[in-house]
This record gives sequence, structure tokens and C-alpha cells, in this order.
Amino acid sequence: MALVTLTSFRNICNKCHNIQIQLINSNYRTSLTRSIKFSASENPYLKQSIAEDDKTVNRLYKGLVDKKRSCLAEAITLVESSHPRKKAQAQILLAQVLKYCQKKAKHSLHSSSSLSFRIGLSGPPGAGKSTFIEAMGKYLTDKGKKVAVLAVDPSSSTTGGSLLGDKTRMPQLSCDMNAYIRPSPASGTLGGVTRNTNEAIVLCEGAGYDVVLVETVGVGQSEFAVAHMVDLFCLLIPPAGGDELQGIKKGIVEVADLVVINKSDGDLVPAARRIQAEYTSALKLLRKRSKVWSPKVTRISSLTKEGVPELWDMMMSYHDAMLTSGEMEHKREKQHKIWMWNHIKENIMDLFKQHPFVKSQIADLEYKVSLGAITPGLAADILMNAFIKDMNNSK
Repeated sequence: MALVTLTSFRNICNKCHNIQIQLINSNYRTSLTRSIKFSASENPYLKQSIAEDDKTVNRLYKGLVDKKRSCLAEAITLVESSHPRKKAQAQILLAQVLKYCQKKAKHSLHSSSSLSFRIGLSGPPGAGKSTFIEAMGKYLTDKGKKVAVLAVDPSSSTTGGSLLGDKTRMPQLSCDMNAYIRPSPASGTLGGVTRNTNEAIVLCEGAGYDVVLVETVGVGQSEFAVAHMVDLFCLLIPPAGGDELQGIKKGIVEVADLVVINKSDGDLVPAARRIQAEYTSALKLLRKRSKVWSPKVTRISSLTKEGVPELWDMMMSYHDAMLTSGEMEHKREKQHKIWMWNHIKENIMDLFKQHPFVKSQIADLEYKVSLGAITPGLAADILMNAFIKDMNNSK
């Protein structure tokens, strides 16, 4: 497949109108405003011009600062919207929330210490993620913590709909006023999370929640996008998670900070102990990713609550070690870069599909590919060459 050259990309930028995008670094101490050029005529996201004193944005921002749950719910709905005007409003709201977080961190020795502790929870279907969140969430709210839960529900591949039934497995936590549970559809996004989960975390942080738990859909070996948006990545597995070799094979284990064997109660205790020993042995063979923390394996029972307090103490040990060493701040900086490029990939794909030269040939080429008249690779090359040729001709 042909690639868009740097010269071609510059040509795209040279055609475009100026907009201002504010980029705030992860330590929330400084802000950097840069002028970035896009084509307002070809990019549907930039057709809307929103004033900074927009009434909707100001109302939601004030509600977030005042810790109103209804405003947090509406704000997350805003960032999840694909409507051009609402997308523009969402970016202004997010910029204001980031500024607010920056002010909160100014008087802190560590810029991340006054912010939420972001915890990602992933694992295969049936590992008991929702039940675990119910147990851990209630334990934290009983300790006076405010907990936000962002639960991602799988979407149908045929209808695109989602059940959004995670709250039904968290009956006590959903009634707790110190907890906020927000189920969202995956909407076809790979990696177990939605494309807007990162922004939803920022909004929960601005609303004053101490702990943000991100529950992914049931994922496999290579789906761990949530690890790039949280401070601590926790992998939940059932007491039948495979042997030691299987533990090494799983790519998701390589990025886990904690491996938790859930359902360690009743007749499953012996199996849970065996899996704990096997994963502990497997983790020793993996490359160490942190200078101050080595991944650990523990057992809990979400049903009996056994092991939950000890797990939280382990999580706080990780938090304190990473914060003191400065690794948490560096980790968030790296995560912001990753998600910046993820958004760029998504927007460039939309921009490419809306380009006149490409759009006019898509239907015909798709038809020829479906008949087997041409290969998918050749069709992709034709579209890319048409795109690049138009960019070169518009110098």
C-alpha cells in the first residue's frame, strides 16, 4: 500500500485554515498553545465554531467543579457524541477541566498526587470483573473515597447496540452516593475500551473522584488498550487461567502491574493457589518495566471480600512508589502522546474517506473487490495514489 509522504502531508496543511488547539502536559503545570492547520472545508469536525463562553460548556463546567453527578453524566455524553458541534463543545470543556486540574496541582509537591488514581481492570469473559468492582468499590467508599466506574460494554457486530447492563451486577455500589457508574458502548473500538474513555477519565478527575476504575469488555491476549490510559493496570483471571507457558504467551500479562486471581473461594481455592504460583513464576521471566515496581500476583474472593483490603494496600504501595520516583508523571506523559496519535489516525481516516477524489471511487472499487476483479491491496493503492496525486497537484 502506498504511503502518504511527509511532503504530501505538508501540502494538506498548506491548504488549510488555522485553528488553535491547547495542549496541556501531564504534570498540569504548564500549557502550550500551538497553531495547527486542517481543512475546514474537508474536515467535518472543524465546521463548527464554538465560543469559549458557550452556555452549555459553562454550565457543564460549573456543574463539574461543583461535583454534580448529573453534569458529569451529561459531559461524558457530550464527549462521546459524534455531532460536529458537540465535538467542538467537548474540546472546549476538556480544555477548561484540564486548566482546573492544573490549578489543583499547583500547591502539591507532586503534580499527580492531588489527582485521581486511575486503575484499569481487564481480563477474559467470566473473570468476575463487575463483581470485583462491586466489592472493591464498596470497600473504598466505606473508607470515604469517591469512586467513578467507567464500564465498557461490548457492542453488537450486526446492530451496533449494547445492553449496558453492568450496573445490574453492582446493585450496592450503584446506590452509593459516593460512587458514579457510567456504562458506555465499545462501538466497534478494539482494545476493550471506547475511543472516548480517556476523555471520560479526565472529566471524572475534574469532578473530584479519588479513584477511577475502568472496566474493559472481556478481552484476549493482545487487547490491552486500557493500559495506556491508567496509572495501574490490573489483570483479573479466573482460577483456570492456563499453565505457566500460557501465562508467558499472553501479551496482556506483559503490561500488567498486578495479576489478580479472582473467585478464590470454596472448591476453587486449590486451583487459585496453583495458578498464583504458576503466574508468579511466569512473571519472573518477563522484562522488568519499572525500576521501583515488580508485577505481583495475588488471590481474592469478590464474593467473601477476602483479600480485598490487602489488594488495596498493594495498589497504594504501587501508587506511592511510582509517585515518589516520578515514574507516574512520566507514564502519563507517554500515555498522552499515544492517545494523541490514536486520535490522529482516526481523524486522518475520516478525512481520507471524505476527500472528493477518494469518495468518488470508493463505491466502484468496493464493488470490484467484492467480485474478485481486483485485489484489496490494489484497490487501496488506487485510492491512496488518487489522494496523493491531488495533494501534489494542489501545490
